Amino acid sequence: MKFAHLSDCHIGGWHESSLRDINLKSFQKAIEVCIEEYVGFVLISGDLFDTALPSIDIIKETALLLSKLKNYDIPVYIIPGSHDFSASGKTMLDVLENAGLVHNVMKFESENKLNFTVDRTGTKITGFYGKRGGLETSEYEKLIKEHLENENGLKIFMFHSILNEIKNNKFELIDGLSLSLLPKNFTYYAGGHPHFIHNEYIKNYGIIAYPGPIFPNNFQELEELKHGGLYIIEKNDGSELKIKHLKLEVIHTDSYFINAENKDPKEVEEEILNKVRDFKDKIITLRIEGCLISGKTSDINFNLIKERFSESYCLLKNTNKLTTKEFQEIELEYNNADEIETKILQEFSLKSKFSLEFIKEMMQNLDKEKFDGEKNSDFELRIIKDLTNLIKL
Repeated sequence: MKFAHLSDCHIGGWHESSLRDINLKSFQKAIEVCIEEYVGFVLISGDLFDTALPSIDIIKETALLLSKLKNYDIPVYIIPGSHDFSASGKTMLDVLENAGLVHNVMKFESENKLNFTVDRTGTKITGFYGKRGGLETSEYEKLIKEHLENENGLKIFMFHSILNEIKNNKFELIDGLSLSLLPKNFTYYAGGHPHFIHNEYIKNYGIIAYPGPIFPNNFQELEELKHGGLYIIEKNDGSELKIKHLKLEVIHTDSYFINAENKDPKEVEEEILNKVRDFKDKIITLRIEGCLISGKTSDINFNLIKERFSESYCLLKNTNKLTTKEFQEIELEYNNADEIETKILQEFSLKSKFSLEFIKEMMQNLDKEKFDGEKNSDFELRIIKDLTNLIKL
């Protein structure tokens, strides 16, 4: 018996049309892999779409791709994620389910008592949705778990939450779900939501697995992940689960860091042009940081750079931490932007009632980037929530 586990497709999420296309092609490739691997069924652990109400074109393209699995008689089991969840309880997943393309396994026998969906292989599947900001936690606390834990056979629990016990430093300030809130004694826990690749066996539970997104969903993820992926899980009679992660590289991504510290705009411009050589038909990301010794950030001729790299598939730049001397008030013996920033914070903390550590943590919260496709209002609410927790309001 073999099955596939993917998550965080975020179809329709990128603002750039070229990257939206690659995102959709990554989903198409994931489906092709599932067919080539002869999987018995597919799990999608939330965020099939980037929003609860995607465009008609996105729905049509997604339905067409899912119909390929239906044609090969491969069922798809799914749960709503934090992006395709709707407060009204209605999502486009309902439309896909009514069309027979997916099966939402978050089904209740009675209030707070989940049902199993039984696949023809005998595998018993259930799951619980994810909400923005980890708001599903209180609902997990109400779940009746005994019947789930006592059920025999190969069981899969699908969830769309980050677990506190396994989150890394990147997610340390994000509210997660305690492992103890998940029902015990499942063979496989098909996770989604955090965009990292991870699987491990945990005693009294089973294998906890996150396949990562099918395609990176923001600038930083493009730098770190380069491409998406999925898990293929196989179990022969009496054997343990064998898990392999397959990458979905539809197009190659190269990332470059440009240190602009104590350089003028022309020097930065020349460094970019000299450093980026192999760019044809690739996604190129440029992260430019540091304090220019003279001039303004707008003096860097990005139009020329874009023209020079016109044969790249897509050129993205991040200049959030590119500064100029005219915005600095502290000079003297400090050699770089980090030292200057530390000095400013130290002086401010001495004049205020806030500690240096508190100010740094506050800045970390305010330095967060928007998720792909995230609305400004949702981004603001997420930042406000994190700041509210920080100042304990």
